[in-house]
Amino acid sequence: MSAQNQGRVKNRAPAPIQISAEQILREAAERQEQHVLDPIVKIHDAEEYQSHLRDRRKHFEDNIRYRREHIGNWVKYARFEEDNREFERARSVFERALEVDVRNPELWLRYAELEMRNEFVNRARNVLDRAVQLLPRVDFLWYKYVYMEEMVGDIPKCRAVFDRWMEWMPDDNAWMSFARFEGRCGHWDRAKDIMKQYANAYPSARSFLRFAKWAEYEAKDTDLARTVYESALVELEPEESRQARVFSRFAAFEERQGEHERARVIYKHAIKLLHLGQEAKNVDGEEDIPQWEQEKRNELYKAYIAFEKKRGDQSGIEDIVIAGQRAEYEKRVTADPTDYDAWFEYAKMEEENEAQSSDNNRVREIYERAIANVPPSMQDKQHWKRYIFLWIYYALYEELQCHDLYRASKIYEACLDVIPHRKFSFSKIWINAAKLHIRRKDLVSARKLLGRAVGLCRKERIFTEYIALELALGEVDRCRALYNNYLKAMPHNCRAWSKYAELEKSVGETERCRAIYELAVSQAALDMPEMLWKNYIDFEIEEGEGDNARRLYERLLEKTKHVKVWISFAQFEGTEAGKGIDAARDTFNRGHDYLKEAGLKEERVLLLDAWRVFEKTKGDAQTLAKVDSMLPRRVKRKRMRTDEDGAELGWEEYFDYHFPNDEDTNASNLKILEMAAKWKQAQQAQADSSSEDDNTDDE
Repeated sequence: MSAQNQGRVKNRAPAPIQISAEQILREAAERQEQHVLDPIVKIHDAEEYQSHLRDRRKHFEDNIRYRREHIGNWVKYARFEEDNREFERARSVFERALEVDVRNPELWLRYAELEMRNEFVNRARNVLDRAVQLLPRVDFLWYKYVYMEEMVGDIPKCRAVFDRWMEWMPDDNAWMSFARFEGRCGHWDRAKDIMKQYANAYPSARSFLRFAKWAEYEAKDTDLARTVYESALVELEPEESRQARVFSRFAAFEERQGEHERARVIYKHAIKLLHLGQEAKNVDGEEDIPQWEQEKRNELYKAYIAFEKKRGDQSGIEDIVIAGQRAEYEKRVTADPTDYDAWFEYAKMEEENEAQSSDNNRVREIYERAIANVPPSMQDKQHWKRYIFLWIYYALYEELQCHDLYRASKIYEACLDVIPHRKFSFSKIWINAAKLHIRRKDLVSARKLLGRAVGLCRKERIFTEYIALELALGEVDRCRALYNNYLKAMPHNCRAWSKYAELEKSVGETERCRAIYELAVSQAALDMPEMLWKNYIDFEIEEGEGDNARRLYERLLEKTKHVKVWISFAQFEGTEAGKGIDAARDTFNRGHDYLKEAGLKEERVLLLDAWRVFEKTKGDAQTLAKVDSMLPRRVKRKRMRTDEDGAELGWEEYFDYHFPNDEDTNASNLKILEMAAKWKQAQQAQADSSSEDDNTDDE
C-alpha cells in the first residue's frame, strides 16, 4: 500500500466518545512534572565554603570535560570565579577557553568586560589589544576598546586606537564614531579632516551624503555641507552622482537654508539630467535603472512639484505642467512611433510653449522625430493620410512662426521625395509647395513644380489650381493647353468641359465655346451629363439662340426622357426665347402622354404639379381647371413585401395614385374586389348558421 493510501482516513464517522479542547488542555496541565528547586546551601565557616567551591568547580570542570567546545560553560565558570572574587582563577578559565577557540570574538569581549567591571584597566587594555590584533575586522571589539579609553579619560590613547582602526578601512559607522569623538573633544578641525578621509576612502553617494548631513547638523557648518553636496555632483562617478537621493538631499538642504533659487536650479538640473517625469530609460549609456532608483526619481519629481507650488511663480508652475505633458507624450510616441495624433498634439503643445521659452529647436526636434517615422506600408495610402499632415504642419510652422520660407520649401521638397508617386500621391502637397513658391515670388519654380505634378499626380485638383494660377496671371493660352491635358487625362469629367467652355465664353470666343460643348456632349461616358447639357442649353439661351436651345432639348429627349427634362423644356418654351405658351402646353402634353404610356405615376404627378404652377403664372382659369381635372387622387393600399430571393416578408402599406383618365380600368378592378368581398361575407354567414343548427340538434 502506498504512503498516500496509508495516510488517508478510512472511517470519517464521529467517534463514540468526543474529547473537547478544554479537556485536552486540562490533561496536559495535570501531566506536567513539577519543577524541582535546587536546595539552598547555607555556609557557616571557611571549611564549608572551600568545600562548596570544590563541588562547584568539579561541576564546572565536568561540564567542560563533556562539552569542551561549548563557550557558555567557560563563561559561566569564569563568572562563578569572579563572583567569588577569584580573579586569577577567572583569568585562567578565560585563557584556557581561548586555547580552545582563540578566534571567538564573544569570548574576548567577555574576557575584557571581566577586567573592566573590576576596574583592571591595564589588564582590560591588554586583552582588547590582543583581541583587535587577532581579529581586526570585528568592529564591536574596537568599539569596546575606544569606549573604555574614552571612559577613563585617556584621549590620546583613544585617538591612537581610532587611528589604528581606520587603517583597516572599517565601515561608515566607524568613521562617524571617530568624527563624533573628536567633536565631543572639541577638535572640529580634526573631525572635518576625518570625514574628508572617510569620503576619499569611500567615494560614493552614501559617504558624501553622510558627510554633508554631519556637517549640517553636528558641525553646524553650512558652507562645508554645501561644498560636500557640490563635490558629490562633480567628483563622483556618473552612476553615483546621478542618483536621485543626491539631488533630493541637496535641494532639501538649500530649501532649509532659505536658498530657494538655488534649490530650484538643482531641481531643474535633476529634471534635465535624469529625465524626471518620464518613463524609465537609459541615459548616456546607463544600464537599466533599478526599481528602487526609479521610485526615488518619482519621489524627487513630486518634491519638485510641491516645491514649485509652495515657492514658485506662475511660470514655474507652468513649466511643471508642461514637463508632465511632455512626459505623457513621450510615453505615447515611444509606445507607438506611428501614432501621428500624439505627434500632432506634442508639436502643438511645444508651439504654444515656444512664445515663453523662445526655443525653436525643441519644436523642430519634435517635427523631425515625427516625420522620421515613415508608415510601414508603401502600398496602402490610408496609412499615409495622417503622416502627410506632419510635413504640412512642419512647413507651415517654419513659414508662419519662424518666417523662414526657404526652409519651408525644403521641407516640401523632402516630403515629395518621400512619397512613392508610382503607387499614390497627394495633390495637397504639390499645391501647397507651388503656392509657397509663389509667395516667395518664384513663379518659374512654381510652374515647374506644377508641371511635374501634372506628370506624376494627374489629379483634378492639380489641374484646377494650375489653371487658376495661369488664369490669374492672364495666360489664356497656357490655360487652354492645360485644359487640353486635363481633358485628355479625364475626358469623362463634365466639370472640366464646363470650365473650359466658360473660359472661352469669358474671353468672347463663342464659336470655340459652342464647339467645346458639342465635343463634350458627344463623349461616350460622362460623370454628370445633366449638368453639361444644362450648361450648354443655358449658354444658347444667354446667346439668344432659341432654336439652338430647342434643338438641344430635342437631342436630349432622344437620350433620356426624364420628367425634369420635359418640365425644363416646357418652361423654356414659355419664356421669351421659346415659341410661347401654346408650345409650352404642347410640351407638357407630350411629356404627360409619354409618362402615361410608360406607367410612371409619380413622375406624372411631378409634371402635373409643374404644369399647374405654370398655368397659375401664365394661363387662365379655364386652362388651370383643365390641369386640375388631370390631377390624381392618392389612395392607401397594401402589398406583399419580399426579399431578394422572393420569399414573402409580410404586408406593407403604400400610397398609390388614381388618375381621372384611368377611372374606367380602376372602376372595373374595384367592382371585382367589391364582389369578392360580398361573396366572402356570404360564405361566413352560411358557416355561422350551420354551426347554430348543430348546437340546436345537440340540445
